[in-house]
Amino acid sequence: MAEDENIKEQSEAEVLEEAPEEQPAEAEAPAEETPDNSPEAEIERLKKELADEKEKYLRLDAEYYNYRTRTAKEKADAYDNATVSAVTEILSVVDNFERALAAKTEDENFKKGVDMIFRQYLAILEKLGVSEIPAEGAEFDPNFHNAVSSIEDENLGENTVAAVLQKGYMVGKKIIRPAMVTVANP
Repeated sequence: MAEDENIKEQSEAEVLEEAPEEQPAEAEAPAEETPDNSPEAEIERLKKELADEKEKYLRLDAEYYNYRTRTAKEKADAYDNATVSAVTEILSVVDNFERALAAKTEDENFKKGVDMIFRQYLAILEKLGVSEIPAEGAEFDPNFHNAVSSIEDENLGENTVAAVLQKGYMVGKKIIRPAMVTVANP
């Protein structure tokens, strides 16, 4: 008999498991529209959600634009810095060629050869965008000129560059080396 009761309890448990859950009567009836789930409220909620997503998109687009411009500027700066570094090393050679050309020599072929090499160096500098800072006869500008001495000369105006001791160079608007000059009538 205990066995029959066991089977009966098991059968009731199985029947309960297999039977679908009963829904309350309220759930089966169509939901009445409340102010919170009306079509107008749903439209407003969707509009707000769309506006939020649009704002996220615009922010992301702006961040990407800033990233592109920043990396492009960094690349250009890296190129300019590399050019400045390389040109700085070449300038000492150019200075030595200028001194060699200024020296007196009796061998014209030698002087002509040195002049040709010097002109090749100047052509390389020109290709790299390097230009000489105008100095002699110009008004002294501390941004472009480094005054190492001064003289009094009635023939020159006030704060005029009288002599260039070492040429100055720049790439674009970036100064590689200021011109070393003597200033008249400071």
